[in-house]
Amino acid sequence: MKLITAIIKPHMLEEVREALTDIGVTGITVSEVKGFGRQKGHTEIYRGAEYVVDFLPKVKMEIIVATDNLERVVDTIVKTARTGKIGDGKIFVTEAFQVIRIRTGETGNEAI
Repeated sequence: MKLITAIIKPHMLEEVREALTDIGVTGITVSEVKGFGRQKGHTEIYRGAEYVVDFLPKVKMEIIVATDNLERVVDTIVKTARTGKIGDGKIFVTEAFQVIRIRTGETGNEAI
């Protein structure tokens, strides 16, 4: 089992969710986060005062998948979230050693 953590632009969330649902992904955890990377933030003017916004809003998606579904899920996220502009995000893949469904006690792939 693998844990996929994808950091994407907020306006891409619904499109990515729909694409993942279409390929059979049934569980996604989403968090609103802020990030600082190559975009370097931007300058905004609020009530006449100029200030720099360093941390930009992003969405963090966490998905547990069976190892044999990993490439298909990652490819779907990349194809759907890519705009070709800086700040499209990143995907991290890590090993998930154990998954337990609390309600039923199922473990491993059955809990996904």
